[in-house]
Amino acid sequence: MRKLVFVAALAASSALAVPAFAQDSAPGGFRVGVIGGLDIVRPGDSEDSRINGDDQSIEGALYGVEAGYDIPLGGAVLGIEGELSGSTAKVTTDSSDPNFFGYGRVKAGRDIYVGARLGFEAAPGTLVYAKGGYTNARLNVTADNGTTTLDENFQLDGWRVGAGVEKSIGSNTYAKIEYRYSNYTNADFQFANGTVTDTFDVDTDRHQIVAGVGFRF
Repeated sequence: MRKLVFVAALAASSALAVPAFAQDSAPGGFRVGVIGGLDIVRPGDSEDSRINGDDQSIEGALYGVEAGYDIPLGGAVLGIEGELSGSTAKVTTDSSDPNFFGYGRVKAGRDIYVGARLGFEAAPGTLVYAKGGYTNARLNVTADNGTTTLDENFQLDGWRVGAGVEKSIGSNTYAKIEYRYSNYTNADFQFANGTVTDTFDVDTDRHQIVAGVGFRF
């Protein structure tokens, strides 16, 4: 966890330490890319998604695709973006263990994000940015009684903030690295037969460190 805090602080300090905006126009237009990195999901500080004080996490590899549109504003960029990702994070601990992950036996499912970002050109071809928006994620639940296995899921709604650095590596290509924090505050449970419960409150945190490459049109 200390490593995550260090990365977040480094990204934030980089954004605040830009002495002056470059005079060249920042990159703009449509862009698409792929991302990959580290994904950590953990119960938050409340008891909504914790069992017996559980403070464990599930970790795995994040992978996905992104698309966005950036509007150059001199040495700044204002953009909108969307992302669809998956994760290998999961827990298979026996639920008889009092310290198992708060949602039970789960695997991280798909994650949808839509939001905006604001960046400044720290140097020609180098963009430092902050981002924020809405995220909807799933935790796939596996129930097995020895003869039947059921796949159901929690669907979580929340918000995401992050910061990163993007570097042009060609006339139309870029690479980036960023840290993102998400907090999910509402959820419903979707049964295999299609039945959905009423929305209830949760507190679930998500930390991600990702790298990506993309192409501008």
